Amino acid sequence: QVQFVESGGGLVEPGGSLRLSCTATGNTFGDYHMAWYRQVPGKQREWVGQIMSGGATTYRFSVKGRFTISRDNTKSTVYLQMTSLKPEDTAVYYCNKLPNDGTWGQGTQVTVSS
Repeated sequence: QVQFVESGGGLVEPGGSLRLSCTATGNTFGDYHMAWYRQVPGKQREWVGQIMSGGATTYRFSVKGRFTISRDNTKSTVYLQMTSLKPEDTAVYYCNKLPNDGTWGQGTQVTVSS
């Protein structure tokens, strides 16, 4: 069963940038479509964007133009480059494959605050 480990979160001021990483176990990562999600306490986890195995990307409207998803199949890693961060981007960020089996990693906390 594939597992994902997210990293790269932290505290950043509004307008700042962060790059999150998500590394997968297993050796079939290149076949996966991958997505990033985020969750605020008390709210449902929401989809942020995705990257298909062929590299095509799609984003939710609120992050389009600010966030970029990329992948390095040689490292079994997908990235989420976040720029022009806003306080409303504060959340725990998760990655998972599409479709997923309901198993989630620990996520990485992103806090945008002055």
